[in-house]
Amino acid sequence: MVCATESIRWRCPVVQGVTLGVGTENRMFRGGVWWPDGGPEAVESPPVIDVVIPALNEARSIPLVLDDIPHRWVRRVVVVDNGSSDGTGPIAADHGADVVLQPERGYGAACLKGLAHLQEDPPQIVVFLDADYSDHPEQLPRVVAPIVAGDAQLVIGSRTIGDREPGALLPQAIFGNRLACFLMRLMFGYRFTDLGPFRAVQWQALERLGMEDRDFGWTVEMQAKAARAGLSAVEVPVSYRRRVGVSKITGTVRGTVMAGTKILYTLAREYLQQFVAGERR
Repeated sequence: MVCATESIRWRCPVVQGVTLGVGTENRMFRGGVWWPDGGPEAVESPPVIDVVIPALNEARSIPLVLDDIPHRWVRRVVVVDNGSSDGTGPIAADHGADVVLQPERGYGAACLKGLAHLQEDPPQIVVFLDADYSDHPEQLPRVVAPIVAGDAQLVIGSRTIGDREPGALLPQAIFGNRLACFLMRLMFGYRFTDLGPFRAVQWQALERLGMEDRDFGWTVEMQAKAARAGLSAVEVPVSYRRRVGVSKITGTVRGTVMAGTKILYTLAREYLQQFVAGERR
């Protein structure tokens, strides 16, 4: 397994067991890319991994997502039905998922509801995945590999450096990602290329972040708070395809404007809170 951040490359440890690097004592990464060299190495016994999937009217795609998850790696999958009217919840249950209802609309609200469901018996790693089949769930071992190897506490699946189907990532999403990542580098010194939804995080590290956002700012809030907390964070390249159906965010002008505004607001808030909390002088 070969890793890289900016222009630096190194040989990563082979994934052999389930011990997680809780402090990543040997390495601390402020973003950068962890390049997999070929397929993910086999593990004798994967760590305890749970998956949270927010879903709103994804009856056509949710069976595809659930069927493609490599279940040898996953203890349980929680689909958070965010007020669907097309039977998404029952279909997900038929495909083996725990289904939790969250009538309050919002991507972040659904993610928080899923995490609350895991609270009584939390995993070692939680993976977030979209329900629209734009991500490739079979790449989950790649996304969790840096955490299992002890190199990271947060891993972002980057669509911009992975294989991307033409038209899968709309121009407004590409621009918004670039702007947000540029601002994060200026504000926090962390190098990201994407705010991708396919991501993995250590449970203990996630608890430290105190996630709050209940709608469009969820992904950028996690990355900004991870930077403020000094988490070791990397990206891995993931594949991305055109989603099933129309995006509820970048697929509409209203959704694009609201998401962009919330992302910029969230970054500004987290940046200013560094000074209020005395993290920067």
